Amino acid sequence: MTANTSIDPAVFLHDQLAQASPDLMRDLLTTFINALLSAQADSVCGAEYGTRSPDRTNSRNGYRHRDLD
Repeated sequence: MTANTSIDPAVFLHDQLAQASPDLMRDLLTTFINALLSAQADSVCGAEYGTRSPDRTNSRNGYRHRDLD
């Protein structure tokens, strides 16, 4: 008889989070928030970071990732 190779994503995620370090959620949130901030800056500027575009309305000066306290 063959083993069941199907994985329930919700159970898998729950198991991984239960075994993870406490800093995992902080790291996930930091990555997510920085991605949102970068996307917001891209939309305000009219172009992605580091690209030249005739549609660009302004520039991104000094953008950096920030750690959560």
